[in-house]
Order: sequence, then structure tokens, then C-alpha cells
Amino acid sequence: MEHLWAPWRNSYVTQKSPPDAELFAKIGQSTDDATNHVLARSKSCFAVLNAFPYNAGHLMIVPYRQLSQLEELSDDEWLDLIGLLKKMKAALTEVMHPHGFNVGFNLGSAAGAGIVSHLHLHLVPRWNNDANFMATTAGTRIHPNDLDGIWKQLTAVL
Repeated sequence: MEHLWAPWRNSYVTQKSPPDAELFAKIGQSTDDATNHVLARSKSCFAVLNAFPYNAGHLMIVPYRQLSQLEELSDDEWLDLIGLLKKMKAALTEVMHPHGFNVGFNLGSAAGAGIVSHLHLHLVPRWNNDANFMATTAGTRIHPNDLDGIWKQLTAVL
């Protein structure tokens, strides 16, 4: 069995105060997509870069409605979410050329959800050997691009 260690996220996971439960709702309502790193919007959801990424290009698909459970999504919202996921995967593939992807939900705090009250789907580009010695020995994660640079590259192809 292989393990994916993410020690650089420890400070985020163990923070004393919980993240703003309204954060995604605020981003969804804002029109300042560049500042918020919103990449694309659809009828019922939006794609936004993760401010605490596992890898460069790590993004989330977030419904506008604040839901905590998968069962609360309507069929139309599900289709819209998956459609935006496909669009974002294609954009990441074109711009960043990853070797694979992780796709998934963290449902509940025990599952790693930072904002439990607002469901969101993670799309994480992966490269062979992307967990290098810096992350495990120095507690430092190296990202070749900053969020603004990635946002500009991805929005250029969307």
C-alpha cells in the first residue's frame, strides 16, 4: 500500500479557529473572480483554485447553494457539477499536462472537509513523483506556479 503524506497541510488541519463557513457562498456571490481565483461559472456552480493546494492547479467545483450532503444536490445540479468538472479537467490537462488526477469529496470534518457546511468537489492534478523529499523532510511544499499565474493560464483557455 502506498501513502500520500501531506505534512505541509498540518497547520491548516490543526488550526484553532474553523474556516469561515460562509466563504464559498461569499465567493459565489462576488463578481471579483480574479481576486477570488474563480476560474469558471456555470448555472449552479463555480470552479475556484484551492488556497491551500495539495498540488499546483488544485481546484474545487462548488455549488452556489450551501449544501453539506450529496443527497441535497438536485439532478440538474449534479449534471452541471460534473459538466464543469469535465471542462476544468480538460483545461488543466491542456495547460499543466499532469500524469493523472485525484477527484473527490471530503464529507464531514473527520473526512478532511475544511468547510463542512458547503459541499465541494476537489480536482487535483498529479504528476509522477510529485511528492518529493522537500515535503517530507523539510515540511515545505514546492509549487512551480503561484495562484495568480495558474488562474491566468487556465482562464486563457476557458
